[in-house]
Amino acid sequence: MMKGLLPVFRRELSGYFTTPVALVFIVIFLFLSGVFTFQLGKFFERGQADLVVFFNFHPWLYLFLIPAVSMRLWAEERKTGTIELLLTLPISLSAAVVGKFLAAWAFAGLALALTFPLWITTNYLGNPDNGVIFAGYVGSFLMAGAFLAIGSCISATTKSQVIAFIVSVVICLLFMLAGLKDVQAFVSGWLPLSAVQVLGGFSFLSRFDAISRGVLDLRDLIFFGSVIIVFVAATGVVVNMKKAE
Repeated sequence: MMKGLLPVFRRELSGYFTTPVALVFIVIFLFLSGVFTFQLGKFFERGQADLVVFFNFHPWLYLFLIPAVSMRLWAEERKTGTIELLLTLPISLSAAVVGKFLAAWAFAGLALALTFPLWITTNYLGNPDNGVIFAGYVGSFLMAGAFLAIGSCISATTKSQVIAFIVSVVICLLFMLAGLKDVQAFVSGWLPLSAVQVLGGFSFLSRFDAISRGVLDLRDLIFFGSVIIVFVAATGVVVNMKKAE
C-alpha cells in the first residue's frame, strides 16, 4: 500500500522551492549544459542539426549535480530527527520512500525540460530527427532517475549530507565507467570473461549512449528501470533499519 504517497510527494517537491536550492540547481544545470554544448561541444562549428553533443555530457553533469539533490533526501531527516516524526504520521514507509524519490525525480525532470529552447533552436537551424532527440530526453530522464535512486539509498545510510554526496558520486562513477575498454582490460586480469561481460552490462555510459542515438532498446530501458526499483527498494530497507537510531 502507498498510503500517503501524494502528500509526501507534494511536501518534498515544494521543499525544493521554499529555499534557493531549486533556483541554484536549475541555473547551474542550464549554465553547464550551455557551456558543454556550445563551448566544449562546438555546437555551431559542427554544422549538424542534432543534440548529440548536448546529450554526450549529461552523464558527467549528473555525476555531480544529481548526488547534490539526493544527498538531503534522508540524511537531513536523520540529522534533524524529523525522520521519526515522518514515520509516525499515518503514511506507509514505502509511500515515504517512493514519494521522496519521485519528488526528486520530478525536480530533475523539470530542470531537464527547461532545456527545451535548445531543441527549438536546433529545429530553427535545420531539420533534425526529432525522434532521436526525444529518445535522448527519455534516456536522460531515466538515467537521472537511476542516479537519484542510488543517491537516495546512500543518503539513508548516513546523517551527513557530505558523506552521502561523496559516496554517491563514487558509486555512480563506478556504474558509469564499468563499460569502458580500459576498465574492462584492467579487471579482465583477475576476473573471468563472463564476469567482465556482466560488469560491462552495468555501464550507464554504454546504455545511455545507445538511447541518445535513437536506439530505444527495451533492454536498456529495463536496465535503468531495474536500477531505480532495486535502489529505491534498498532505500526502504535501510530506512527501516536505521529509523530507531
